[in-house]
Amino acid sequence: MNQVVAVDIGGTHARFALAELQPGRRPALGRMRKYRTADHAGLASAWAAFGRDCGGVLPAAAAIAIAGPVDGELIRFTNNPWLIRPATIGDELGLDRDPLLLNDFAAMAAGIGVMDDSEFDHLGGTAGAWPGSGVTTVIGPGTGLGVAQLLRTGGRNIVIASEGGHVDFAALDGFEEALAQRLRAQHGRVSAERVCAGPALAAIREALAANAGRPIVPVDDAALWQLAIDGADDLAAQALDRLVMALGSFAGDLALAHGANAVAITGGLANRIRDRLAGPLFHDRFRAKGRFARRMAELPIRLACHPEPGLLGAAAAYQEQRC
Repeated sequence: MNQVVAVDIGGTHARFALAELQPGRRPALGRMRKYRTADHAGLASAWAAFGRDCGGVLPAAAAIAIAGPVDGELIRFTNNPWLIRPATIGDELGLDRDPLLLNDFAAMAAGIGVMDDSEFDHLGGTAGAWPGSGVTTVIGPGTGLGVAQLLRTGGRNIVIASEGGHVDFAALDGFEEALAQRLRAQHGRVSAERVCAGPALAAIREALAANAGRPIVPVDDAALWQLAIDGADDLAAQALDRLVMALGSFAGDLALAHGANAVAITGGLANRIRDRLAGPLFHDRFRAKGRFARRMAELPIRLACHPEPGLLGAAAAYQEQRC
């Protein structure tokens, strides 16, 4: 077997690609095809559509990255109605053996582990080659806040999945304390994801408007992000600055907790705000760790620029574990 179907399933889309396995080198991804989850009753339907679009019989092996925990007898998605039963999904897809199921951010971390230096953009800390061993903290703000660890040791890449984005948010100034109180009244508990992920932009903008006694017109998330990035809405732009500050604090906390010697930031949203992630709002907060400030200033921070890190990582994890 030299091919595997790589799949990356999120709330809105499922991405597929054929991957050529190449032991000793990273897998080679074919063309990515994307399907709206709302257009399909489940994974088997989208799988069949991918097979038709590829014009042939699919490989009988798969690596499937899933946005959420992959343990248990039934996997449910937060933002789409699909269900996956690990015990039967191999038969449903016509596979020769059970597929490799992994958390979507574990796949991201596996992708980070096989990317070339040219596929990273240096954001801060020590420049030069990526550390050849040790722990890399992998983080990505999107619809949620993904977190994983990549351990390079003995020539191997070991990925540790986590739900680190759901740890408690730590407020560091008066505005963040007021924001946390506001969010706590709405949700009961405030995780880092409530302040550092994509949907947080609207909540932060609302808090800024309330502080200033200003009315705001609600805007959908996609439009709001564009207004913030362009600076066309001053409150949205301020909210984005605040989100970046909180993300810097959180990324630094994770790096300390993981004992990391590098940090990788990934995802389409992170690439859209690259300039802010390279700026002082992020890095001043990242480094502000008291007695560890000097160590934090030296940690290399890179932005992953590969267009499909989840698919690449799913295939890389399959090759690492099954070949």
